[in-house]
Amino acid sequence: MSTFDVDFTEKQSTAIQSEANEILYGGAAGGGKSFFMRALAIILCGLVPGLNVYLFRRIREDLVKNHIEGTNGFPVMLASLVQAGYAKITEDEIRFWNGSKIFLCHCKDEKDRFKYLGAEIHVLLMDELTTFTDVIYRFLRGRLRAPGLVFPQWAIEFFQTKFGVHLPAKIPLALSSSNPGNIGHLFVKAMFIDGVEPLTVRRMPKSEGGMLRQFIPAILEDNPHIDAEEYGDKLAGLGSDELVRAMRYGDWNVIAGAFFDNWREDLHVIPRFKPPAHWTRFRSMDWGSYHPFSVGWWCIAENEWVDLADGTERRFPAGAIIRYREWYGAQTDPLTGMVKPDVGLKLDVEVLARGIMDREKGETIDEQASVADPSMWKEDGGPSFVERMAGVRGGTGPRFRPADNSRVVGAQQVRARLNGEDGVPLMYVAADCRDFIRTFPALQHSEKDPEDVNTKNEDHAYDEARYACMSRPLSNIKPPRKKGPAPFTLDWIMQNS
Repeated sequence: MSTFDVDFTEKQSTAIQSEANEILYGGAAGGGKSFFMRALAIILCGLVPGLNVYLFRRIREDLVKNHIEGTNGFPVMLASLVQAGYAKITEDEIRFWNGSKIFLCHCKDEKDRFKYLGAEIHVLLMDELTTFTDVIYRFLRGRLRAPGLVFPQWAIEFFQTKFGVHLPAKIPLALSSSNPGNIGHLFVKAMFIDGVEPLTVRRMPKSEGGMLRQFIPAILEDNPHIDAEEYGDKLAGLGSDELVRAMRYGDWNVIAGAFFDNWREDLHVIPRFKPPAHWTRFRSMDWGSYHPFSVGWWCIAENEWVDLADGTERRFPAGAIIRYREWYGAQTDPLTGMVKPDVGLKLDVEVLARGIMDREKGETIDEQASVADPSMWKEDGGPSFVERMAGVRGGTGPRFRPADNSRVVGAQQVRARLNGEDGVPLMYVAADCRDFIRTFPALQHSEKDPEDVNTKNEDHAYDEARYACMSRPLSNIKPPRKKGPAPFTLDWIMQNS
């Protein structure tokens, strides 16, 4: 039988030998992620008769460019096997002589996941996992099952002899690769990166799939098959420091391609803070049930010194808004205590209203200035959400007015407040507003409108912060320019001739 040769790197060998069966591999550009996936898929199909390997990219065009075309694509890697009749490549499928198959898949939108409802996936390979949503990944991981499939002993011995590494019997297997950034950054970071040392293998609870999970970092220097210096120079020229750190070094604490690239934690995050009683306080709210709700409490700064929780004093610019408290309605994992990204509490609005009142007890809230998601005023055969909230505790519940939901202008208002005047911000966030600080920096540009935030992100805290900024708009913001050139009218010709 004709074969192909592959020289695994040390980090790739670590992934192969790992006892984990849910692995995130890589992190930085140039770590050999895509080639590793192709090589592993081919080898596993050769070793296990009847194996179903599903290799995903979000966009079909990217799937073709990364895995079919080029000097290291599947056709080149499999040329000898195809020529000998042991493999056949069709449009979206690679078939092997022993009944094993590699399915080349894409799943652009969440609705597309249902195309794989009946799939029996033995090995799931997700290339660039952060380009997918949490919903898509969990659904596809849920299709993993491999009844009766094991590595034959001869295959394990062959792998040891051929490649010099031990191959544990770990089918089914979910192996993903990714760089930091994009719409799935938060859920990937929460699943694989946060609160655990790299290379640590953890048994996850049933609510998280019940698999053995591991993050194996790989950077440019871990790939001896590439000129690290030459490729590193190209990555160094990407632009912003954040993008370079994310792509060159796989830094998950910076966000590649962030929408609000002017957010600076050292500038905008302040120690815990209790506003002076005479400062105006108001709320902003974004409703959610299946997805999280978010309530933010804000105060309007006056030009005076105030005490912060760390024992320091600070004077904020008059008119600056400060987020001094939040309530974010997301589920947390009972074992780890970590937030489940974008999974709501499904509270009734009456419970939510009472929770708001309990949190602001003893405060004076300007309810004329408080704003909420305009969808909360909809009436579907009964009282609206805002009516139900206002009616709790004898009609003393929290009240709001409809927020201005202008998305592009609202984004400009948020950006302008972050910039402030002369380098001094006009918007601040207290350090214990953890979910705002967790989700806001990860927001990405919309694919349809680069002037807007991608709504597939976990954008609930941002949305109500946008409502807050639009309730007190800065006057020096220009409306977005219309697309295309202005028409040449007769008036224009008369004025400019």
